Amino acid sequence: MSLNRIALALLASFMASAALAADPHAAHGNSAATKAEREVLYWYDPMYPQQKFDKPGKSPFMDMDLVPRYADEGGDGASVRIDPSITQNLGMRLATVERMALGGELDVVGTLQFNARDLAVVQARAEGFVERIYPHAPEDVIAAGEPLVDLLVPAWSAPQQEYLALRGLGEAELLSAARQRLRLAGLPAEMIAQLEKTGRLQSVWTVRSPLAGVIETLEVREGMTLSAGQTLARINALASVWLEVAVPEAEASTLASGQAVTARLAALPGRVLEGKIAAVLPQANQDSRTVRVRVELANPERQLRPGMTAQVRLRRDEGEALAIPSEAVIRTGRRTLVMLAEDDGRFRPLEVKLGRETRQGVEVLAGLKAGQRVVRSGQFLIDSEASLRGILAQSLEESASHGQTLHEAEASILAIEENSLLLDHGPFESLNMPGMIMGFPLADSALKQGLQVGDKVRVGVSLGDAGPTLMQIDKLSQDPHAEHENRQVQP
Repeated sequence: MSLNRIALALLASFMASAALAADPHAAHGNSAATKAEREVLYWYDPMYPQQKFDKPGKSPFMDMDLVPRYADEGGDGASVRIDPSITQNLGMRLATVERMALGGELDVVGTLQFNARDLAVVQARAEGFVERIYPHAPEDVIAAGEPLVDLLVPAWSAPQQEYLALRGLGEAELLSAARQRLRLAGLPAEMIAQLEKTGRLQSVWTVRSPLAGVIETLEVREGMTLSAGQTLARINALASVWLEVAVPEAEASTLASGQAVTARLAALPGRVLEGKIAAVLPQANQDSRTVRVRVELANPERQLRPGMTAQVRLRRDEGEALAIPSEAVIRTGRRTLVMLAEDDGRFRPLEVKLGRETRQGVEVLAGLKAGQRVVRSGQFLIDSEASLRGILAQSLEESASHGQTLHEAEASILAIEENSLLLDHGPFESLNMPGMIMGFPLADSALKQGLQVGDKVRVGVSLGDAGPTLMQIDKLSQDPHAEHENRQVQP
């Protein structure tokens, strides 16, 4: 059974209970209130409801009788009225639309990665030959200064010999120039220092790891000939790691560098790691609609290993925004609605545009104003009753254009004029208007495109000072399984 059917059944049950409680003889057919005894507030034409009359008669606008508006009627065409005793039995609760702090915390999952800023690339300084490979392999942990390979560089012999020859002359200026040529040839500082200390040629260069970390790649083999600038190894440091987190793009605006972060890892039970957001990366993932947030974590004990996952809690900015409770929202799959509570127990479905959602509530971007009240529990029952009475939810576009409400009915097209349609329409339930033949002006002549005399349609009309106007036309298919072709005025 669908949610709407359950809701309608419950609502009908409550209404029946309330009626029996008010009149115990109602179940035996002895109604205490008849139309003759009901108090009439005024008479009106359903197509021109803004015009009120103090006595019955023919409408001056249409060829139809005026309709009475009773004091105990439960709706005004755009809303539905529920007896207070029924709302109390339903346990219905209301919430006020107000500005509130939508900060708080966001729980997400992150993955540890190497800190790409702490990466060493080891390269050959000159052409040479690999004489020895030390016992290392990719993924090995290596200490700073630990040897990787021994390289023989023949091109370094000549500048060393020149330096040693000039050192015997005692010419400081010439010796300084020779030392500069050694540096330009690519000799590392430790080899130059060893040459000055021993006075002997340094033909083999032992390449050492510049930092402590993990060998990412090791691209040399014994006996290889190397060119100047060729990469020998890549080493990632482990002193710190990055924690990368995918955050829904709707939450990205609430995050900034420097905000506090806590993380928990299954590999470190009971420990809470603290860090700060290092960067909110500029590019979003088009498939998952997420933005990456990078957190830098210290790793002094080398227990954080890239690839581990963590439960991450981000503390967001506590900026204020217009908001409502999350449970007040009705999501239909196509639109997002709330049930607006009005005076005298009336409720009206209203479309809203929402923003970020937190534990405190959900941000309202359009459709509601501060101080209005919405139903936060029991709204599905009222929505079902509104649907039963043919009351349409007021759209965002309608809210922006004087709050117009569409009233729907099915009809057959009898004639198509330049700016109007002649329709044989059924009853407009939300207007208490019976079916009849009448003409309706079109809000936009484009609405009639593709329509023919004899077509079955479902129309939506709005009421204004000039009377009813066709705002929407759904062409009904003869195939019950086919989708309807929809035309409506675009804002």
